[in-house]
Amino acid sequence: MSLVFPHTFVPWFRAVAPYIHAYRGETFVVGMTGEMIAAGKLNSFVQDLAIMHAMGIKIVLVHGFRPQVNEQLALKGHQPQYSHGMRITDGIALDSAQEAAGQLRFEIEAAFSQGLPNTPMANSTVRVVSGNFLTARPVGIVDGVDFKHSGIVRRVDAAAIQRAIDIGAIVLMSPFGFSPTGDAFNLMMEDVATETAIALQADKLLFMTEVEGVRENPDDPESAIDTELALADAKRLIAKLPPPTQPTDVGFYLKYCVKACESGVERSHILPFVVDGAILQEVYTHDGIGTMVVDEKLESLREATHDDIGSLIALIEPFERDGTLVKRERSEIERDIESYTVIEHDGVIFGCAALHPYQEARTAEMAALTVSSAVQGQGDGERILKRIEQRAKAMGLTSIFVLTTRTMHWFIKRGFQPVDPNWLPEERKRKYNWDRRSQVLVKKLS
Repeated sequence: MSLVFPHTFVPWFRAVAPYIHAYRGETFVVGMTGEMIAAGKLNSFVQDLAIMHAMGIKIVLVHGFRPQVNEQLALKGHQPQYSHGMRITDGIALDSAQEAAGQLRFEIEAAFSQGLPNTPMANSTVRVVSGNFLTARPVGIVDGVDFKHSGIVRRVDAAAIQRAIDIGAIVLMSPFGFSPTGDAFNLMMEDVATETAIALQADKLLFMTEVEGVRENPDDPESAIDTELALADAKRLIAKLPPPTQPTDVGFYLKYCVKACESGVERSHILPFVVDGAILQEVYTHDGIGTMVVDEKLESLREATHDDIGSLIALIEPFERDGTLVKRERSEIERDIESYTVIEHDGVIFGCAALHPYQEARTAEMAALTVSSAVQGQGDGERILKRIEQRAKAMGLTSIFVLTTRTMHWFIKRGFQPVDPNWLPEERKRKYNWDRRSQVLVKKLS
């Protein structure tokens, strides 16, 4: 263990670091289903939230209580009633909801107070603030169905919530609201979380749910989870689906994610609570674990700017140290920054390559092709290569070439052919390191 641990922990922690920097000071609204609490996942989940809070993320937690209310109703000999995917809240159901909300708030606040030794909560100081941050209005009568004490959010007191999270507290909200006249209304956790995220213009809205996410083929339960769903695609999918009535229906959480993204929340997520540490995996890894809805794809190819110099140096340095790349002076990278193409995901650069043209020979060198070890094997290298080829064609060039000592087979599989170093343009040949004996590979551009 002592020999293996540093070799796994150190690269992993370095891979996580860009996300720690990126999300420090951002606001996340987290919706937690009552089913998650009933499944015994509360304590481990609270520990994960405490870790995120310690790394500078501002958190608003909204809990649900569907199974807990149903349990209270059963004790009273009363059957739960639903319509249009919402609870019909009569007087007995309202009493049950109030009892369930009070008990759950107590349990959640207690969980945040368990600073036990040898746990992620050790030595932590997490303050939880609860309050009446909502006003609500009745659902009313829909298609002849009277929803009685069921309500929807009328207004969120965003200023009060902001003050609480700005002083370092985690805000805890129950799905309960009151009208200006003092009437109490039972709300849906999903509605409260979504409206709160919109009111705060949160950076993320995350739902911890009974489902794994949205599948690439919703009709095939064995198909893979779509980890990144563009807002336009999510809207098209919802339009094809029947109105959701159960939390396990594809569109149930998805419609709230779409509403949030349409209203200014940058990203919305559907995560499975059955996976231990799901929220940490979603926030601090490249591909995540559930489904993320975004207004546009987060991964993009673009030309580098001077703001990217530090990121490029950090990306290239490990490969220079192990000899995969020739060491470049930092002034050289800064001078040639406009020749670089980068691939980034969620604001973090994971790959790059430079294109140095030799116009007289109608060719160009592709140099410093690099993909972070954290995301290798996912096609980023090929995407960068394709963009470099497009740039070379736009310059009127007929070929590109690379010099490599270790990755010859990768390039040959992608259409490059080995040539003698004497093939190089005269200007490049004068800089060729005959001691390094790099292989020269050329690809003709159609």
